[in-house]
Amino acid sequence: MLSFQSSHHLWKRFRSQIANIFTLLNLSSGSIACIFIMNEQISVGILFIVLAALLDFLDGMLARKLQIQSEFGKQLDSMSDIISFGIAPALLLYQGILYEFGVIGMVFTMMYTCCGAIRLARYHLIHQDEYFIGLPITAAGLFAALSMLMILHIPPVFYLSFTIILSFMMVSTMKVKKIR
Repeated sequence: MLSFQSSHHLWKRFRSQIANIFTLLNLSSGSIACIFIMNEQISVGILFIVLAALLDFLDGMLARKLQIQSEFGKQLDSMSDIISFGIAPALLLYQGILYEFGVIGMVFTMMYTCCGAIRLARYHLIHQDEYFIGLPITAAGLFAALSMLMILHIPPVFYLSFTIILSFMMVSTMKVKKIR
């Protein structure tokens, strides 16, 4: 039987990891999105990218509210974000439409992922409390994923332009107000 002291210690340990659990759920959602996208189930992939964004928002909110932010958590969050909002949306764009453009589609897909990685690395070096510098990768990933809902109504060339615009916005110096 657990003593009060050991159960209290377990609760404190669990509480300190709640945000990281949500971060790992974000990563899991992004990974599952990739699997569905590779199996040509685009709409399910979109759903899991949106779920990853919700979990990403919740992990940050919980870390701030519970005052359990850590360097480990920040690094884990970035690792998760590159999968959920860098690789999964890029794969979605490529599998959904950019493959039609051959090598150019591949280059634009890689550019999106590389700009996302640069965005995340820069975030750790230049951290502002009031705003983000450049479009956050979560927002770019959401815009990319949700744009695919309109694929039947938008010309394919739009997606080439949109991919480049999102890529450059992530590495731009524009300021984006933080939502808390």
